[in-house]
Amino acid sequence: MKKKLVVPIFKSEAQESDFWANLDLTEYFEPSDFKRGVVFPNLKRTKKLISIRLPEQLLMKVKARAHSLRIPYQNLIQQYIQRGVKA
Repeated sequence: MKKKLVVPIFKSEAQESDFWANLDLTEYFEPSDFKRGVVFPNLKRTKKLISIRLPEQLLMKVKARAHSLRIPYQNLIQQYIQRGVKA
C-alpha cells in the first residue's frame, strides 16, 4: 500500500512550486489510480476559426519557414499577424 499524500499549507508560491516540482507521485499512486480522457464539455473556444485565401507561392514560403522553425505553419501565420497588428 502506498503512502497517503498530505499536501501542506504553504507560506509562499515559491515554496508550493518547490513542493510540486520535487514530488514523486509514484510514491503515493499507482498508474491505475489515474483516469484517462478527462473531458471538459463546457469549455469555450478561445480562438475563432477563419478562412483566408493566400497566393499559393506565399503559402509555400510560409510553410517552408515554419518547417525550418519546427512549428505549425498556422502558428507562424498567427505570429506574423500579431506582429503586424502591434506595429
